[in-house]
Amino acid sequence: MEPHPDALQAWAAIAIARAWPGTRIDGIAAIRGDASERRFWRLRLAPAAGAPATAILVDLGPHDLPAYARILKLVPEPVAEPPWINVHRFLISIGVPVPALYDYAREHRALLVEDIGDLSLSDAARRPGADAGDLFRLAVDELLRIHIEGTRHIDRKCIAESVNYDGRLFEWELKEFVEICPALISPAANAAAIKPELAMLAAQLDAFPRVFSHRDYHARNLFIQESKRPGAPHLRVIDFQDALMAPAAQDLAVLMTTRDAGEIITPAIERRLLDFYWTSLERRHAGALSMNDFIASYRLCVLQHALKVTGRFEAFERAGKTGYREYIPHAIAQARRMLVALDREFPILRVAMGA
Repeated sequence: MEPHPDALQAWAAIAIARAWPGTRIDGIAAIRGDASERRFWRLRLAPAAGAPATAILVDLGPHDLPAYARILKLVPEPVAEPPWINVHRFLISIGVPVPALYDYAREHRALLVEDIGDLSLSDAARRPGADAGDLFRLAVDELLRIHIEGTRHIDRKCIAESVNYDGRLFEWELKEFVEICPALISPAANAAAIKPELAMLAAQLDAFPRVFSHRDYHARNLFIQESKRPGAPHLRVIDFQDALMAPAAQDLAVLMTTRDAGEIITPAIERRLLDFYWTSLERRHAGALSMNDFIASYRLCVLQHALKVTGRFEAFERAGKTGYREYIPHAIAQARRMLVALDREFPILRVAMGA
């Protein structure tokens, strides 16, 4: 049974009074989350010495692990603590700018965390006069910290170390695409015919080296705050609880191509950011792939991700979670773009997708 909002808010009032004596909740508003089972509220706090103006109350939902981890049994259950707390601790240790954790109630599966505002990277890049390339370079720069420092320092204390984005998971993620989408895409699309090529795609991705990966590193999970230096924005990172070990290009594929990112990230910006990422790895002696192999891995990651979200977004809509179908044409366009770039690979899928 999900905890009642009143019980969560009563706990939050106690936690706030404990953290900042003399303050209280002065207002509350629900915040729409994404597709997860978690719920969020912004709490406005009465002024008090040292207290923030607002804080975020989080209901972690009924499950510690995402559906794929439970179904594929990637992590033994029960876990010792919520992955959000476990991964948050690790990210803090390597200097990633995540929201502060003010308090946690195990009995309510509730968190009280820092409010980092409303300006997502996606919205910031769309503002008049914004330089999308520079803003997304901030995101790539932070991703380098996650990949390099995270991979160097991760150990078994971090749950992500034991979860591998392997061929089995890559292929499992395409299940909804196979079941739902071929008939929606092209009369030439046949699920049975494309399944072997999807298995080949997953196997190719399985062969790339892994790094510590955020997994859902898209522009609506990254927020921009103005720093103390005028004109120097500061990036904040959320929604990291599903971190795992993955090919490095997976996070980049999500960042630059998921949903409607293609409206912001032109091919020229994309190539510039990929060059920046790879040369930064080389400069820090952290590169594991040649530039050509890295670009190949990126194209495969974009293709897999585009096919996955095409199926997932259609499944969300059919389950009553609205607002996702508008992104499906963008995903199909990204898949077609990668199939053209991959040239002779995946010929059946290429015909099926009309690439």
